[in-house]
Amino acid sequence: MTTGDAVASPWHEGERAMQRLAGVREHMDALGPRVIRDYMPEQHRSFFAQLPFLIVGSLDAELQPWASVLAAPPGFAQSPDEHHLRIDARPLAGDPLASALVPGAPLGLLGIEPHTRRRNRMNGVVEQVDARGFSVEVQQSFGNCPKYIQAREPLFVKGADAVASARRSDRMDSVARRIVSQADTFFIATAHPAAGDAAASHGVDVSHRGGRSGFVRLTGEGTLTVPDFVGNSFFNTLGNIAVHPRAGLLFIDFETGDLLQLGVTAETIWDGPDLEGFAGAQRLLRMQVVSALHMPAVLPLRWGRADMSPFLAPTGRWLEAA
Repeated sequence: MTTGDAVASPWHEGERAMQRLAGVREHMDALGPRVIRDYMPEQHRSFFAQLPFLIVGSLDAELQPWASVLAAPPGFAQSPDEHHLRIDARPLAGDPLASALVPGAPLGLLGIEPHTRRRNRMNGVVEQVDARGFSVEVQQSFGNCPKYIQAREPLFVKGADAVASARRSDRMDSVARRIVSQADTFFIATAHPAAGDAAASHGVDVSHRGGRSGFVRLTGEGTLTVPDFVGNSFFNTLGNIAVHPRAGLLFIDFETGDLLQLGVTAETIWDGPDLEGFAGAQRLLRMQVVSALHMPAVLPLRWGRADMSPFLAPTGRWLEAA
């Protein structure tokens, strides 16, 4: 495909199925090739270069998706040309991303600037790995709307522990439950890991989810239920889950720098009393935790008080009895 061409057919069967259920299939068939590119436009290239952190989605050897964060002074991500992104940062020891960084591995990248509510996505494959970092070849590049992003500005802090004291478990402890229950933001990685298929629509995607504090409902030993609000109708996340019902979640404690990574199984709920009782929810995403990784105070960034998204005004809260 020549430089500047849009991706001819950016949707895989899971995304098309979700678009059909939502009644937007024909619209997205027309829109998709115009907004999803196989190269990074100049605006995206300069945007990634100004960020102090990136969210990365990856797959482990068991095809479990994981969401991770890389942080370094702005400029650690650079685009030498419109088909590549170079990242001079390495994941923390114990992060599943560390073992996933091998040539040919699919990655999903989210560049997000919370205080300006800008975000852009890039999905691709690892091209090269070295001691300083890695480079990614672009397969899909597209923008996202500012909906549901809480405006908070990241600042680097001195003394953050660069060595992770990771605690891994198959269940959530009390600290993990607190982080999830109080969250107003998390990131979710999903995948369409079609073996041997190089289609650009297959691979890993990582996305942002935001809501009022407490919008992630935690019940039982580790069941998470999240409202899915109206968005761009791409259905990258839910489409991936339709064909590969697993996801990786990343929660950041913006006050302490703690990171909580969860491996989950996932399903989409399209109707029922829980959905009807949550104002603004179009669907629900229900997930069961199968693995938890907690790294205390490892992120060298802290955020101030958040300015909540105005798009949350018409959304509700979980009923106490739910």
